[in-house]
Parts: sequence; C-alpha cells; structure tokens
Amino acid sequence: VQLQASGGGLVQAGGSLRLSCAASGGTFSNYAVGWFRQAPGKEREFVAVIGGIGGSTYYADSVKGRFTISRDNGKKTVYLQMNSLKPEDTAVYYCAASNGPSPTLDLRKYDYWGQGTLVTVSS
Repeated sequence: VQLQASGGGLVQAGGSLRLSCAASGGTFSNYAVGWFRQAPGKEREFVAVIGGIGGSTYYADSVKGRFTISRDNGKKTVYLQMNSLKPEDTAVYYCAASNGPSPTLDLRKYDYWGQGTLVTVSS
C-alpha cells in the first residue's frame, strides 16, 4: 500500500484545512487509516483514526470536536477536516495504514506511511 498525503498549508488561527490521504495498491477497505502529526522537537503523536470496516473513529483529546476524519473507499481516500485551528496544531501531518481493519492509536501498529504534509497555523 502506498499513501500520499496532501492539503497542508499556511492558515490563520481559527481557520480550516482539509487533508487528504490517497492510497494505491491493496484492498483499501481492509485497512484502518490514521493521522499522526509531529511538531518540531517533539515526538510523533496520534491525531485520529478511522476503521476499515464500519468506519469507527477515534480522536486525540486535543483535537476532539474540531477535527473530523472520514473515508471514501471508492476513491481510496481518507480525509481529515480540521476546523478552529490553533497555533499548537502546527506540525507535519502523516497518514498511515495499519495491516488490518481495526482502528488503533498505537503508531507502532501502522505498517504503511505517507510522506507527510506541513500544516502551519499562524497566530
């Protein structure tokens, strides 16, 4: 499975962005897909995940109520709608697919990673 993340950019605090994660190869609906982010000098952290079957979703507390993850299995794409952005959301955002449909927050269980897209939120 190959993943390509896109949609990052520069936005003012309070603004919105939508990230996309396009997949190729594999049976897309068999994979849970997560979004993670890494800010400068910090470890990569979980943001959101959507299951491969049924589409169960989970969010980090820091983004709950502001971010929404969704998927279109026909287009092999997962989206992360980010609203009410804050400067602390600034990071490189990565999408990743786990080798199974069950959603997981553990980044060690993700086998396939996209290249990352930079989100910068100015104050």
